[in-house]
Amino acid sequence: MTEDERRYRLLTAQLALAEEADQSVVLLVAGHAGTGKGELINRLNHWLENRLTEVHALVPGDAERCRPYWWRYWRRLPAKGRMGIFVHGWVGDALMARAERRLGDGAWRDRLAEICDFEAELAADGVRLIKLWLEIDADVQRDHLEALSRDPATRWQVSDDKWRRHSQHGVIDRLARELRHRTDSVASPWVCLRGAPGRDLLTPVADGLIALLEGRRASMASSQELPATAASCGVARPVTPGSTRAPSLPRSRSTAKRLKKAEYRQRLADAQARLAGLARAAVHQGIPLVVVFEGHDAAGKGGSIHRLTSALDARVYRVHQIAAPSDEEARYPWQWRFWQRLPRDGRVAVFDRSWYGRVLVERVEAFTAESDWRRGYAEIRHFEGSLLAHGAVVVKLFLAIDKDEQLKRFESRAETPYKRHKLTDEDWRNRERWDDYREAIDEMFAQTHTAAAEWTLIDANDKRRARLMVLEEISRRLAARLPLS
Repeated sequence: MTEDERRYRLLTAQLALAEEADQSVVLLVAGHAGTGKGELINRLNHWLENRLTEVHALVPGDAERCRPYWWRYWRRLPAKGRMGIFVHGWVGDALMARAERRLGDGAWRDRLAEICDFEAELAADGVRLIKLWLEIDADVQRDHLEALSRDPATRWQVSDDKWRRHSQHGVIDRLARELRHRTDSVASPWVCLRGAPGRDLLTPVADGLIALLEGRRASMASSQELPATAASCGVARPVTPGSTRAPSLPRSRSTAKRLKKAEYRQRLADAQARLAGLARAAVHQGIPLVVVFEGHDAAGKGGSIHRLTSALDARVYRVHQIAAPSDEEARYPWQWRFWQRLPRDGRVAVFDRSWYGRVLVERVEAFTAESDWRRGYAEIRHFEGSLLAHGAVVVKLFLAIDKDEQLKRFESRAETPYKRHKLTDEDWRNRERWDDYREAIDEMFAQTHTAAAEWTLIDANDKRRARLMVLEEISRRLAARLPLS
């Protein structure tokens, strides 16, 4: 195949990807310093339709540092029909952090497990991933950097950082081999190429992308290719629910005595005042708060959210009402839209419905395949684990009412003009699937109730008492995190 033929075939395959828009492609380019990554990416981008290609060489700024680590990559994933090229990416982050001892041995293993989880979730959602490692011998690297330094036209390419990477060649090489071994899988294979000066990298990379885009397993076989790495992502460890006892929906009608209005008003004022003080302290200390509201239809989520936000500074919170994904959101992996909505440090995100739709409505209404919602449990635990690792306080509240109380509230909404808009045909359809939802809810509790992100089940048959419980639980969780509160 001539160069022109190869270029035309790659472009044709990319345009077909854009037209079909049923998957996206990510090329991760990593490797030693001085291996020609920049030149490769520039030439490749020239061959591709760059209006359909996004290149990311991230230097984390304040926006990245004040959110969970994986936010920076989730928010930059290409939409279906597009290609994304990441320079170093999550692999370079891990390698350099370990080489510079910013990650200890245990944290290094944990990061490798996170990489496996992240890449597996992308693959399951239709993201085709190629990971390219560019190899170079230490003496060849030194000679190349010295040659670049002697030429005034190329001297700018050789930074102190590249010489530092050269001095660390042995350490980086050892860590890179371990990383490739631990994170190679059928769905996200590693391909290693020699990146010495004068070698043609574009041809094998273009051939590999053509193979991937045309539906074959990526293979960049060439005379330059190194021996294949391991065939499985061996470091990934299953994340399981915590040992704390998960809640389950009550099987009988609530007998709790309803709270009188006068007592409610006094207790509400006290609860909001306490929460307001704790929230201000969390803002001052840069602690992000994520509050998830799930529950039966007509359980009072909206009223509880109103009492919650009344105690907060409007400048620091956002309420996200989650419904079916928009056309734009449907072009990305299902978790993408939730990563976009995460708060920065010292801010609050309130979710009226959430990522738990994956294992509730999408399960019960068969909006997604059983294999997809079943893997959703682990993906949710990984997602929430990222929030917790960053230092967020995660509060998950489920407002439960019994079937008789729900019918009473439906009928009240139907008869009250200013409440009628709250009642939809979908509410009635969901009610017909009451037992199916009960089964899904209980399994959701069992699979996603963990020690640091436990579920709080709130008896919402009495709206007043439920609102107080919501405020008190959020305050309790904040107080546990704040010193001397």
